[in-house]
Amino acid sequence: MNCARHVVRFNSFSRCARLAAAAWLLGASLALAADAPPHFKFFFGAGAVPPGYTQVKPDMVYNKDIGYGFEPGVTLQAMDQGGADPLHGGFVTTTVPATPPAANTPAPGTPPPATPPPANVFKFSAAVPEGIYKVTVTLGDLKGESTTTVKAEDRRLELERLHTDPGKFETRTFFVSVRRPMLPDGTKIKLDVQEINAAGENLKINWDDKLTLQFSDARPALAAIEIEKADTSPKVFIMGDSTVTDQATEPYGTWGQMLGRWLKAPVVVVNYAESGETTKAFRAEHRFDKILGELKPGDYVFMQFGHNDLNKNGHNGIWPTDDHEGDWANTFVDPNTDYKQLLKAYAAEVKQRGGIPVIVSPMTKIQINTGALNVGALDEYAKAALEAAQEAGIASIDLHGMSVAIVNGLGPELARRAYVEGLHSNTYGGYLFSRAIVEGIKQDKLALAQYLVDDAGPFDPAHPTPLPDDFKIPLESRGGGARGGRGAAGAGRGRGGPPAGAPGVPTAVPATPAPASAAPAATTN
Repeated sequence: MNCARHVVRFNSFSRCARLAAAAWLLGASLALAADAPPHFKFFFGAGAVPPGYTQVKPDMVYNKDIGYGFEPGVTLQAMDQGGADPLHGGFVTTTVPATPPAANTPAPGTPPPATPPPANVFKFSAAVPEGIYKVTVTLGDLKGESTTTVKAEDRRLELERLHTDPGKFETRTFFVSVRRPMLPDGTKIKLDVQEINAAGENLKINWDDKLTLQFSDARPALAAIEIEKADTSPKVFIMGDSTVTDQATEPYGTWGQMLGRWLKAPVVVVNYAESGETTKAFRAEHRFDKILGELKPGDYVFMQFGHNDLNKNGHNGIWPTDDHEGDWANTFVDPNTDYKQLLKAYAAEVKQRGGIPVIVSPMTKIQINTGALNVGALDEYAKAALEAAQEAGIASIDLHGMSVAIVNGLGPELARRAYVEGLHSNTYGGYLFSRAIVEGIKQDKLALAQYLVDDAGPFDPAHPTPLPDDFKIPLESRGGGARGGRGAAGAGRGRGGPPAGAPGVPTAVPATPAPASAAPAATTN
């Protein structure tokens, strides 16, 4: 229509003017929606879609233009089980048989198989800005049993082996930190070769531009996900090295990426620990600045260093060979002087901003060939960490002492099954050490203890449970459903990590790119 030639008057208001006004209102509404905090509701079943939800079909691979979808590499099936409630009428799951329990833990002292056994693992991602997100998942099957383990981002354990009987459903809420390396003043965290490659591409899910959730276990049954921005959530920040960072791949696992499993919503764990870090480097690389920029009164900051601080010579392989800022000679600190002072300085700055610092002594190492304790210089740093906390008048958790008790309690053969190469814990070991951290929270009578989940019962490090054969969290493949890698750096001294239809009838298809016209349903509030 040419508004210059076709004018229809109606209540003294032209049709063109009304159209222009409508267009302006639409544009304003879209602008408001774009500025509003993200709020998405996704449904994964093959049947009727609940009101307000966007249906995600099993062949929809994540696409930047759409902003949501499954990560590639897995064949999924959507189920329609009927029923009166559309939200409980369907779900998505994998077509792969469950991981055999015997394959859950590698043989003592050996790496995982070159081709890990199949696992029911799939990932779903949604593009979101940096921030804290409230995530609510609905799990279950109207006509069958389900068991689902849920992790977020780089394998942060959120829900462990949640079982539902036929016709029963579980709706659980947890909070996830999504981050970017940029600080408000334009400064950027100095990322290492396991976090970013030479082309500037992110190598860790933790640093990408989306929120990623992983579903696995004997028979995961995902019905729905709701994602809502919620920056007011209480936070537990973590500072440290590879023994506490969010390890991106099996067999590595740390207490830092397991801690969220033991905390109720709305508490969220924000783990800024990274491989190769020291008490000096964590500040120099602006990682501590990132924490201070997000810290609010009442937030906790757990700090564990020591494993790398004792190195005096050589190059820290987490950095390119021509980057010498992180050479061990530049980051070594004496346990009884600089190390203690640096920890106390971190604690003082946290307290100045109303935060609650907690110093954690570094976990022990073992001789992987024998399973015996590896007693050495690290013990001095563990002792100094506790002294620093006492001198600063703040809380401490003696993870070193409890990890020694865990190793002794397991005995040599079983202790080997809690470590990768003697320094880094595997997923099982990280789980045990997270139990120890929870025990420390209780012993210190921290206010955080009120947020512990109901099944965080007593844990005796001298008699650790579960034992390896009773630990059933599935072993993850390094392939199907995974994104990215750890980078080119391998394991080495002072470094962590590897290189990096009809009711009841499934619709099973391999994942293919989703159509660009499929836009997510966004709710503004």
